[in-house]
Amino acid sequence: MTNTKNNETVLVLGATGKTGRRVAQRLTDQGIEVRKASRPGFDWDDRSTWTAAVTGISSAYLTYYPDLAFPGAAEAIRDFSKLAVEHGVRRLVLLSGRGEEEAVVSEQGVRDSGAEWTVVRASWFAQNFSEHFLLEPVLAGEIVLPAGQVTEPFIDVEDIVDVVVTALTTDGHGGRVYELTGPRLLSFTDVAAEISKASGRDVQYVPVSAAEFAAGAAEQGVPEEEIEGLTDLFTRILDGRNESLTGDVEKVLGRPARDFSEYATKAAASGVWNR
Repeated sequence: MTNTKNNETVLVLGATGKTGRRVAQRLTDQGIEVRKASRPGFDWDDRSTWTAAVTGISSAYLTYYPDLAFPGAAEAIRDFSKLAVEHGVRRLVLLSGRGEEEAVVSEQGVRDSGAEWTVVRASWFAQNFSEHFLLEPVLAGEIVLPAGQVTEPFIDVEDIVDVVVTALTTDGHGGRVYELTGPRLLSFTDVAAEISKASGRDVQYVPVSAAEFAAGAAEQGVPEEEIEGLTDLFTRILDGRNESLTGDVEKVLGRPARDFSEYATKAAASGVWNR
């Protein structure tokens, strides 16, 4: 049962991102008023934009760009959460990174805010291969990453969104940390095979060193500060620490997590890999 009243407004940060735009749409479909916040109207680096975002809000979904593990994230989350509660926000749901020590530090700001909080941790999004930085590599036929043959519990963004919306709109999720995973562990070689099967394209995974990955990102025009952060993050996180599954998707939603093959089939049907 939905507990969020129709006359209340939910703030969605990162409302143009992979999870944010879907969360905003789900809430709107439920008849809930949504305030969408993203750059340039809302900017984590411009605190003058924060007050307008939280004024008149009952609940908020927090996402941080580029990642909670980046410098300055913990302070920003802490101060924003405090400001939100001071302006009457009662419920905060934070998207966090599974297996990221720095992200745990950032989570503390939400825990200490005085709001009813929920933390949703996830690792690799399946949709990274169709909506983000790995789309072009898939189209080129080579997924190049410093990941070796580590396996990951790839999670469908749709499952993350369903959990987030449930935590935002229903009771019983306060003080909970949910670690979301897909139903099986896959290597990037496995992922390339799944995408090849679904799309009819020949897609290969090419493992590289961290230095080779950084050089390739620079050639593609990725900003230097992002390259440094992402390379450090990938080489640390892709070390096997997330090679385990949880049942948290089913615990919250009452159904199993979506499999990567289901995602790949839907993505292929959308035509995104036809170019």
